[in-house]
Amino acid sequence: MRKTISIACAAILGVAALSLAACQSGSRSAVPPSGKSASLRAMEQVAIAAHKCWIASKDPAFKPYQMANELNNFGGTPRFLLVPANHYGGKPLLVVQAQGNSSRVEVFGPLMDQPLGARIGSDVARWQAGNGDCGTKA
Repeated sequence: MRKTISIACAAILGVAALSLAACQSGSRSAVPPSGKSASLRAMEQVAIAAHKCWIASKDPAFKPYQMANELNNFGGTPRFLLVPANHYGGKPLLVVQAQGNSSRVEVFGPLMDQPLGARIGSDVARWQAGNGDCGTKA
């Protein structure tokens, strides 16, 4: 009797294992094994360089601003903002973001219409391409 029960248990376990394997062989998610979307990976790269080159370096052109990092927001739009240094909750003057599973980084806000906008655009394009250098200062 015991031998019959253990054979039946082995058969049930085998069927369960095959069923579980069948469930796992379906379509793969667009999220890579690291768990990070293309937009988050791109924004991490750009945000690290922006902080290093604009904020941590104490670049005089960016002294009036501080970064508000929102890379891990729940809307699927990792981004960072430049806001007035003396008003952290103030209206963003620059938004740098990527959306969904795209690695394309968008840059917009009032600072882009200022003389500093050309430098911001070239810095972000360089960082998005994988070059983390700070480049030349304005």
